[in-house]
Formats: sequence, C-alpha cells, structure tokens
Amino acid sequence: MAQLIKQGALAADTWTTLTLAEGETPDTVALPAGDVIFPLAVWLARKNEIVSCHKRIGLLLQADDKVEDAAADLDYFVVIAINFPKFVDGRGYSTAALLRQRYHYQGELRAVGDVLHDQLFFMQRVGFDSYALKDGKDAVYAIDQGFSPFSATYQGSTDQPEPYFRRRTA
Repeated sequence: MAQLIKQGALAADTWTTLTLAEGETPDTVALPAGDVIFPLAVWLARKNEIVSCHKRIGLLLQADDKVEDAAADLDYFVVIAINFPKFVDGRGYSTAALLRQRYHYQGELRAVGDVLHDQLFFMQRVGFDSYALKDGKDAVYAIDQGFSPFSATYQGSTDQPEPYFRRRTA
C-alpha cells in the first residue's frame, strides 16, 4: 500500500480507489460505499448515481484522460488523483497545472502511481498537495529531501507565479 504524504507529513489515506476488473465496464462495475476515487470513465457513465449515493467524491485521471471532460464537474470532487504510470511520463504535471491555473480547482490534488521523492518538488510547483509514494519508497526520506532540493526557483509556476527576476527587483 502506498504511503500518503499530505501537508509535508505522513497521513492516513481514508480514500478507496475504484479499479475496474477484467470484464467490468464503467456501466456495470459495483459502486463501493464511503470515500471513493472514481475513474473518469465511471464518473462520466454514472455521474447522477454517484452524486446521489456519495457525499465525498474523488476523481482519478489517467495520463491520457482529458481534463476538459470533467471541467464542468470540478465542484463535486474533494480530491482529484492524477496517475503517473511511469516515472518518465510527465503528462500529470500538465494536468495538475491546468486544474489549478485554468480551471481554478481548489481541492486536494493527489499524485499517484510511480511517484518518487525526486518528483515531489516539481509536483508541488504545479499544484499537487498530496502524494502517494510508490510502494517500497522511504516516506521519511522523501519528506526530508523531496520538497527542498533548490533554494530558489527562476521560472514562475502554480506555487509561485512571479519569475525570480520580478521577485528580486520588487
């Protein structure tokens, strides 16, 4: 089970992520009770049913999912988990930046999948605020070393919109 880092500390994960088993479709999968993170395909197929049965709803976006497909529904989601299928796949960074900057999503953005301590600083810069570390990784080390490998950043980003040269002269 992945270790969850939230607000710079280890946290208990109260959410269950719905996964489709072989042969299941978004229309036929059983919807679990409680705090559930639903894949985008399930959300799109059964939105009304999910809203009527769940008070706290999460959304799982895969690397090839389009943010635009859920943009009108962002107010429903307490957490949006963005999957990083491989360490070298950076599409999740763009998804997070779109959610924060273009769509002004204010809820929890969670990085899941192949998440390593080397990525935490950059994930935080684009708007992630919780991280489910890959199994077998040292969460204490990640918290200690992952968020501050650099003393200053030069380019603007979600966490600091002003570039360094503007901050320096202000």
